[in-house]
Amino acid sequence: MLKLHGVTYTEHVYDYVEHGGTSVSSSSLGVDEHHVVKTLIFEDDKRQPLCVLMHGDRKVSTKELARQIGAKRVAPCKPEDATRHSGYQVGGCSPFGLRKPMPVFMEASILAIERILINGGKRGFLVGMPPQEVVRVLKPKLVTVALTE
Repeated sequence: MLKLHGVTYTEHVYDYVEHGGTSVSSSSLGVDEHHVVKTLIFEDDKRQPLCVLMHGDRKVSTKELARQIGAKRVAPCKPEDATRHSGYQVGGCSPFGLRKPMPVFMEASILAIERILINGGKRGFLVGMPPQEVVRVLKPKLVTVALTE
């Protein structure tokens, strides 16, 4: 999908650790965890999937996310549901090439970072690019829902 949209990106491979999260990838690759963007799959109160892009060192305020998108509630998907919706294994979920069309929301403060690393579609594989490329290709709705972990 990135090549199709003419995105110039760098590839970054690291040894994936089960439940290691972005702290493992950031330390393995020598980058600030705040610059690693995780792809999270949630469901709203109607069980409709949605994708949220968040800084690696932050959590999503589900209450604030629900408020900003006009849902009664929002909750993270169970791993098997996230895989079913996205087409990717948890830990390797990318916002690019999602199996099901779904809205994509991005933490607005990600745009302040010059270059981010985001999952490239498999565990242990990140792609680096300016966040403006994510906006150009995915057209996410910007939200302000970050909580400090």
